[in-house]
Amino acid sequence: MVTLIDTLAARPADLRHPEKRNRPESPVLRKPDWLRVKAPGSGQYNVTRAIVREKGLHTVCEEAACPNIGECWSQKHATLMIMGDTCTRACAFCNVKTGLPQPLDAEEPAKVGLAVAQLGRNPLVITSGDRDDVHDGGAAHFAEVVREIRHQAPATTIEILTPDFLRKDGAAEVMIDAKPDVFNHNLETVPRLYLKIRPGARYFHSLRLLQMVKERDPNQFTKSGIMVGFGETREEVMQVMDDMRSAEVDFITIGQYLQPTRKHAPIDRFVTPDEFKAYDAIARAKGFLMVSSSPLTRSSHHAGDDFARLKAARAARLSAAR
Repeated sequence: MVTLIDTLAARPADLRHPEKRNRPESPVLRKPDWLRVKAPGSGQYNVTRAIVREKGLHTVCEEAACPNIGECWSQKHATLMIMGDTCTRACAFCNVKTGLPQPLDAEEPAKVGLAVAQLGRNPLVITSGDRDDVHDGGAAHFAEVVREIRHQAPATTIEILTPDFLRKDGAAEVMIDAKPDVFNHNLETVPRLYLKIRPGARYFHSLRLLQMVKERDPNQFTKSGIMVGFGETREEVMQVMDDMRSAEVDFITIGQYLQPTRKHAPIDRFVTPDEFKAYDAIARAKGFLMVSSSPLTRSSHHAGDDFARLKAARAARLSAAR
């Protein structure tokens, strides 16, 4: 039987990178004015970058070519990407390289804990690529990183942005039991587009993962996000909102998809700021504790302010229910 590992290892090296995947090229559309950001380069940005380099860490800010890197790094907010810089999936939207990752680094949890203490950033977001090559999807390693941060920087509020742990029995429970403050897993797009945009994942599995968090630990905040501009309809976006609320998701993020290279999925259209405002109002009416809906919204953008607002919103809702 040919396994995933065999398949990945047999690929030519250049096909392990998103920009060289065997996909037809499509033009990268010119960004409208509301999507333009300043190039990074502040003093604090350089300090953050130096710490990341010194500790040998990866960040999704760089790997996924996030447009907000200048703003976030100037505030010492780097979203750490653990378990290597290579993902075993090949999602059509993502700039993280695809291939057979290196073995997990047993020293990484301690290194990350030390780096977090040095950055002094609170809250912190930790994410990873999919590790389908590991028996538990890397859940135990991910959980150990959370525990090490609790040990070395106990005041840090931790948000995890996890893979889906598809076909990894027990992995979700390991992650939930690590007790992050916010459990984030992105649905990314509407169900109709999964085979095109997120072919290695399953929409209802991801939805079930979010639901499991609330069943196992109702006190953990849950968060999920989608990108728009792939060709989804307004009605499909609203259905995803309803599905998230059925899973008791607390916080939804909605942002514009930006095509990293000509080999990635093309942009169907740029959604206007007014449309994002409309999605914001609809999501709030559907009962989310928090909504972030704007062209430049990304999953971990403004995580510090958002966590404080999440706690305040929950407290206000509980008070109103009494």
